[in-house]
Parts: sequence; structure tokens; C-alpha cells
Amino acid sequence: PGRARRPALPARAVDAVAGDLPYADGEFDASMTLFDVHQWSDVAAGLREMRRVTRGPVVVLARAPELVRDFWLGAYAPEVLETEARRHPPVRDLTAALGGTGRVRAVPIPLDCTDGFDEAYYGRPEMLLDPAARQACSAWSFVGDEVREHFDRTLRRDLASGAWDRRFGHLRTEPVYEGSLVLVRAIP
Repeated sequence: PGRARRPALPARAVDAVAGDLPYADGEFDASMTLFDVHQWSDVAAGLREMRRVTRGPVVVLARAPELVRDFWLGAYAPEVLETEARRHPPVRDLTAALGGTGRVRAVPIPLDCTDGFDEAYYGRPEMLLDPAARQACSAWSFVGDEVREHFDRTLRRDLASGAWDRRFGHLRTEPVYEGSLVLVRAIP
């Protein structure tokens, strides 16, 4: 559906999957994938293919699953964070698939981030009360209505009573948040 709505551009579109890229070895100077390896059917194969077709750096924006559970959302919907942690491959697997040469850096998330994943709302919890905002984070689609209803009810209660602010309110003024978002940069 997305390809059909794509405007006519001078660049060609290639219909392929990460694990089987239709390009020659070393065809690209650099390549990157942004926040999507957790949705690939074979992450290792996809990253090996990226490495194969890329002469220079390969960059991967992903989440470190071991850090996902540290977010305040765990106090309200731990099932969502458990789902996220299970879906994201360990960072060591990403670097291994890229040849073991990866450098990993935390990616600070700005307070006004508009991306839509749960940590983007670290200092704006009210945003996650909007079902449309939650829909942007696919982990919410893997939990039942009872989890979403419990989250909505308890977060609303804690925001109204000030309990959220007493516990996590310092995040409202933090210009950036270092959560589970990481950048892996691999050079051959």
C-alpha cells in the first residue's frame, strides 16, 4: 500500500527484503537502518547482507533490550516493556552479524521528540494516554485490552493525584533522556 502512494521520483524503488538484497558486493559507500531490525524475519541475515553490499560504515539505530525495562512505563504496563525487550535483538547480536566491529553509543532522546515510540514521551506521560500515540509503538498491539485499560486507568489516577510527578516528575524538565535507544556503527 505504501509503495502505491509513493510520489513519482527520479530515484527507483526496489522491492526486496533485508536478508536478500539485490545488489553487488560493496555497491554502496554506506548504509543504515533505522529502528526496524526487530521487525525483520532474520536479523542476522539482513545485517550480513547490509555488510556485504556496503564498502564503508553500516549504521543501525535500534533498542538495547536489556535497557528497555528501565523506563517508567514499567510501573504502569510492564507487559508492554516485556514485549519490547523480547522483540529487539541483543546489541551483541547486531555487532556480531556486522562482523564484530561495531561501536555502540547511546542516543539521547530529546524532550520534544516526535517519533512516537514509548520513550519519546519520557517527560510527557499524558501523551501516552492518547490511543493514537500508543498505536505508533507496535508493542501495544501485542498486549490485550486489559493491559491498555489498566495502564490508562492507573496513569490517569497517578497524574491526577500527583503520584507520577512525585516519582518521575524530574523527567519533565530533562532536555534529553538516555534510555534504550542505541546507535551501532560498524566499519569493515
